[in-house]
Amino acid sequence: MSKGKFAIISIFAVVLVMAVGIASVYFTGGFEVADNNPTEETTYYSEVPTEETTEPPTEDKAKILLEEMTLQEKVAQMMMVSCHEGVNIEAASSFGVGGICLYAHSFEEKTADEVEEMIADYNSLSYIPMLVSTDEEGGTVNRVSINPNLRETPFLSPSELYEEGGMEKIESDTLEKSALLLSLGINVNLAPVCDVPLSEDNYIYDRCFSLDHDETAEYVKTVVSCMKVKGIGSTLKHFPGYGGSVDTHESMSYDNREYEAFETGDFKPFEVGIKAGADCVLVSHNIVTCMDENMPASLSKRVHEILREEFNFNGVVMTDDLVMQGIQQFTDGENAAVLAVKAGNDMIICEDYRSSVEAIVQAVNNGDIDEAQIDESVYRVLRWKNTLSILD
Repeated sequence: MSKGKFAIISIFAVVLVMAVGIASVYFTGGFEVADNNPTEETTYYSEVPTEETTEPPTEDKAKILLEEMTLQEKVAQMMMVSCHEGVNIEAASSFGVGGICLYAHSFEEKTADEVEEMIADYNSLSYIPMLVSTDEEGGTVNRVSINPNLRETPFLSPSELYEEGGMEKIESDTLEKSALLLSLGINVNLAPVCDVPLSEDNYIYDRCFSLDHDETAEYVKTVVSCMKVKGIGSTLKHFPGYGGSVDTHESMSYDNREYEAFETGDFKPFEVGIKAGADCVLVSHNIVTCMDENMPASLSKRVHEILREEFNFNGVVMTDDLVMQGIQQFTDGENAAVLAVKAGNDMIICEDYRSSVEAIVQAVNNGDIDEAQIDESVYRVLRWKNTLSILD
């Protein structure tokens, strides 16, 4: 078709549309017809937002960020840096890590204003706002409330709270604790502890709620629900359950119980916590022989398959701290963070984040890890941040 013919047809079409529009106005009595008792079957207009005014669905913020990131930036988001003494937190923040885990020395002698300013400074250095976490379990594991400038007395243990005021006391304590942490800039508490010890002599006993699985499940449900109300991230730990295991900070622990013992016991608090909306599950370093007799749970594909497939958990799966001595003898010279990713973890708690990122990036480039797996993990991390309004 020639340009001249195309122009004539276009002019004719415009004139025809204008004529139809004028006729419509004339026979309906003006454009106000849409307000004159419309019937349910009549649709007078459909408002289509322009591209400039359309906001993407909330969850898509994570996808948009993901699509813009380099491989190294994505892998950095999988790092939860354990900020032990000597770790340069400013450097980690500038590197673009996904999160930091702060210990007691970071809060020591500081006022609330000083802590808030400190965390704000860390986040100001980061390309994407970080998950700022700590272990404020209550009882023997407190990082914040042991500083009298931040709370008059340390938070009590779960069992002490229950003895003092039942589940109502657990609820009020969780709400207060969450509010305190959020006021300081901490958006994730690495709690609650879901482990159920076999006896009072077990290593994990002082950190646990009860020797009873069902009672512990009710406690976990209450804590996770209260944390969701306050808008702080929760973490169920230590999957698949410590039970009678020894302290893996010092050496490897073996749990030789049958799988049924976990199905009827240890799994219950985790299952209830996941159904209550827990954001994250932290996997322990102990070897549970009925699931994987060769690898620690944190590095075991089978353990992660159970969590994803049998529990249908689609949140963030995180390792326990890779600095623990119990895990070192099972890496066989390979970088522990690479093994953790291969097993199915989304976030790695580690101190040496730079070498971990470098090793994972190299594993992707070598074809040992599929970049699609990295994308899935990073999306979960970013989605968690978005749920906590960190990306706003």
